[in-house]
Amino acid sequence: MTPLDDPYQDIRDGVRALCAEFPPEYHRKVDTERGYPEAFVDALTRAGWLAALIPEDYGGSGLGLTEASVIMEEINRAGGNSGACHGQMYNMTTLVRHGSEAQKARILPRLASGEIRLQSMGVTEPTTGTDTTQLKTTAVRRGDRWVVNGQKVWISRVQHSDYMILLARTTPITDVAKKSHGLSIFLVDVAEAMASGMQVKPIANMVNHETNELFFDNLEIPEENLIGEEGQGFKYILTGLNAERALIAAECIGDGYWFTDKVTAYVSERQVFGRPIGQNQGVQFPIAEAYIETEAASLMRFRACALYDAGQPCGAEANMAKYLAAKASWEAANACLQFHGGFGFATEYDVERKFRETRLYQVAPISTNLILSYVAEHVLGLPRSF
Repeated sequence: MTPLDDPYQDIRDGVRALCAEFPPEYHRKVDTERGYPEAFVDALTRAGWLAALIPEDYGGSGLGLTEASVIMEEINRAGGNSGACHGQMYNMTTLVRHGSEAQKARILPRLASGEIRLQSMGVTEPTTGTDTTQLKTTAVRRGDRWVVNGQKVWISRVQHSDYMILLARTTPITDVAKKSHGLSIFLVDVAEAMASGMQVKPIANMVNHETNELFFDNLEIPEENLIGEEGQGFKYILTGLNAERALIAAECIGDGYWFTDKVTAYVSERQVFGRPIGQNQGVQFPIAEAYIETEAASLMRFRACALYDAGQPCGAEANMAKYLAAKASWEAANACLQFHGGFGFATEYDVERKFRETRLYQVAPISTNLILSYVAEHVLGLPRSF
């Protein structure tokens, strides 16, 4: 798109200007130190970008998922990593759409101002993975409290969040008519939880995501921290998961553009055998193909976001957007690394860092195979495979 036909150009310009204050050296240093980009996330918060999805009545911008996706895209296109802050975006949707007025009044204005963060969602477990209905973490009502026991894994940004969205089973799976029933969502005060029943164990991994394993031992949560109706948590969590897939798609689109921009500039200048290597079709074609697929993925992203913002079902579109975008960014990453040759492995070029970051999205937050299974069953009507 050109600036004349892009309705989101003002957002793009604003995010790009902020990102320009954090050059590649900043993100490279954070990655090397396995740190958290506090200054960058704080700047995004002060500028109001992380409050995009908060209604204006609560101090936010009142924008839609479409605009939020453009923000995430531009962060990654500028060479950053939205993984440090995207949790606040999609977690916000669960609270905004299903939280009580009291919960929203208590939490949302403080999120909008940057006083607190809601960056983390506790869903995945070691023995169930993406088979969410089989999760083993339980929450049992005792008086005016819920008592939580169980374990979660691959839970990101807990140590940089003030609150976490937690999914737990409140009715045994043997006592419900459908296995998706009997799950409930809770708002967890992280500091209080870590002092009284929640243990956080960091997981070292190839991507600089602050990722953890959580252990719950009789953690007590106030009754008023139940989000929505008891037992309807699976339905509610899908709100956040569809938003997550669309936002991750946008991040991969940003990565796809970053890689194609980076490699196009490099192969246009790199001389081998007396001419630019970008003159060779064997170099041109993989880059062009990745760019084409990134453009196509972007259209599906906008389709998914438009449906979400209209309150329409968007599960298929959000999943397809994530699939297409992750595939495009990975192909762009491979082309970029390949045509940089040895320099692609040097940290100073940032290619290897972004290569590691975008590879994650073939696996998380949902693997490509599970998306194919979803489309086969729910779109094409094929027999359920699992």
